[in-house]
Amino acid sequence: MRAPMQLREPNTILVGKKSVMAYVLAVVSQFNNGSPFVKIKARGKIISRAVDVAEIVRHRFINSAQAKEIKISTEDLQSEDGTMAKVSSIEIVLVK
Repeated sequence: MRAPMQLREPNTILVGKKSVMAYVLAVVSQFNNGSPFVKIKARGKIISRAVDVAEIVRHRFINSAQAKEIKISTEDLQSEDGTMAKVSSIEIVLVK
């Protein structure tokens, strides 16, 4: 399945197939560069990895970070064969 083309939002980490610690480092780097918040986004089977990233950041690296907002939704994506599929998504907003 292909995601629709989107412009990258500032302070947003899109979680994919890399290791959890790669995304943790990206979130911590955003906070260290002065960002007041970081959005962690994921879809489908990767949602659990996004939750892991948020929890590792909060409990091991930046104890003052809090989950300000958690949004869940369903997106319609078109697969390569043209069929439409519904995919769950999550957006976690961490603030320092």
